[in-house]
Amino acid sequence: MTARFQSIAPGARLADQVADALAAEVRSGRLSEGDRLPTETALAEQFGVSRTVVREAVSRLKSLGLLDSRQGSGVYVRAAGVEPLRFEMPHVASREAVIQMVELRRALEAEVAALAAERRTPDDVQRIRAAIEALHAAVAAGGNGAEEDLRFHRAIAEAARNPFLIGTLQYLRQFLHGATRVTRANEARRADFAREVAEEHAHIVQAIEAGDVPGARAAARNHMDNAIRRIEQADPAFWQQEGEALARPLTAGLPGR
Repeated sequence: MTARFQSIAPGARLADQVADALAAEVRSGRLSEGDRLPTETALAEQFGVSRTVVREAVSRLKSLGLLDSRQGSGVYVRAAGVEPLRFEMPHVASREAVIQMVELRRALEAEVAALAAERRTPDDVQRIRAAIEALHAAVAAGGNGAEEDLRFHRAIAEAARNPFLIGTLQYLRQFLHGATRVTRANEARRADFAREVAEEHAHIVQAIEAGDVPGARAAARNHMDNAIRRIEQADPAFWQQEGEALARPLTAGLPGR
C-alpha cells in the first residue's frame, strides 16, 4: 500500500481530518478491501500530525466498520458493506430538526436573494462583499464562521428592501442561529465541504451583483439544498460529539420533547 497523504492544515479537529482523508481513500476504492494501512508512525509523518491523532482517527474508522485490526499484523481495510449509522434517538431528532430548519431557510433565502438581485444598490453590494470577506477571515482564523455567515445572509436580506422578510428572519434568528452553528461546524470538519460552501456563497454574490434575479434565486436554493446534503452526509461521530449539543435549542422546541 503506497498511498501518500498530504499534511493536514490547521482548522477542524486534526483527528477528524485524518479520519476523513482515510475514509475518502476507502470509499473511492484507492484503498481496497484487504489493503494494510501504513504504520501509525508512517501515517503521522505523512499527515504531519502526532501518533495520538492518527490513533484517534483510526479508532473512529474502526467504530464505523471501515478498518479492522489484526493482532501482530496491522490495520486493514474491511470488506465493503453498508456503513453503520449508529444514530441514537437524540441524534436522529437533532439531525431532522436541523434539516427542517434549513428547508425553511431554503424557502426564504431563495426569494430574499432574488429580490436582492433586483433591488441592490452599489452600497448593498459593498456591504455583502464586506460580509463575505469577514466570513472568509473568520474561517481562515480557525473559526467555523457561524456568526459571520448569519451576517452575510442578513446583508443580502437588507438589500431585498422588504421589511416583512427582514422581520421574519429576525424573529427566526434564534432558530437560524442554532441550525447555522450545526451546519458550519459540520462543514468545518471537511475541507471539501468548506470549499463547496465558499463556492456557493460566491455564486450568490455574483448573481446579486449582476442583477441576475433567476440566477440569484437558483444559487441561494442550491446553497440550501447542498447544506441539507452535507448534513445528511455528516458522519455519526459528529452527532455523537458536537452536533447534538449544538442542535439542542432546536430539538427542545419539538412536540413531545
